[in-house]
Amino acid sequence: MNVLDMRGIQCPIPVVRAKKELERPECSGVIVIVDNEIAVQNLKKMADGKGHSFSAVPEDGGIFRATILKGGSRPTETVPERPAERSDAGRNGPEAPGITVLVSADSLGTGSEDLGKILIKGFLFSLGELDNPITTIIFINGGVRLVVNGSNTIDDLRGMAERGTKILACGTCLNYYGLTESLAVGEIADMYAIAGILVGPGKLVSL
Repeated sequence: MNVLDMRGIQCPIPVVRAKKELERPECSGVIVIVDNEIAVQNLKKMADGKGHSFSAVPEDGGIFRATILKGGSRPTETVPERPAERSDAGRNGPEAPGITVLVSADSLGTGSEDLGKILIKGFLFSLGELDNPITTIIFINGGVRLVVNGSNTIDDLRGMAERGTKILACGTCLNYYGLTESLAVGEIADMYAIAGILVGPGKLVSL
C-alpha cells in the first residue's frame, strides 16, 4: 500500500493526490500522513463519497495517519470531531445550475472599511429577501469572518440556509485565521469542492 507524506501541504492537494492514487487499477488502498485535522476531515469526505473505507489514527506531534481502503469493511474511526457538518458539495461533479455567490472579504467595496462592513451586512440581508433563494454562498479568505460567532450576519445567513441556500466556508481559511472552532453557520469545504462548484453550470457572482 502506497504511503503519501502530505505533512506541511495544504488541502486540497492531499485529497487530490489520494484520489489519483486510488484511481489506479492496481491500488487497493493508500495511507496519507497529514498534520492538520482539516485534511483528515476532507480525506474522510472523499473516501465516503467514493464508497471506500476510512480510518485515521493520531500520532505524536499533531500527525494523523489516514488509511483509505477500496471497498473494505469500514474500520473504527478516530477522526477528530469538528463543529458543523462537512460538505461534499462539488466532490462528485457540479450541482444543478443555480446562482453561486463568492464572498472573499468581510466588507464590500473599496474605500471606507466601516462603510464596507455596513454594505456587506446589507447585501447579505438583501440576498435573503429575494423571491428565489441563492443556490450557494461560498466564503473564502477574510470572508469567513462572516460565518463565525460574533458576526452580525449570522441570523441572515441562517435564514437563507433554512430556505435551502448552501453556506460553505473554506476550511483552510478558517484554520489560517484560527476560527475553525467558531464556525456558527454552514459547512466547511476544501478548495477541491469549492473549485467543483465555481466551474460548474450556473451563474457566479464574485464579491
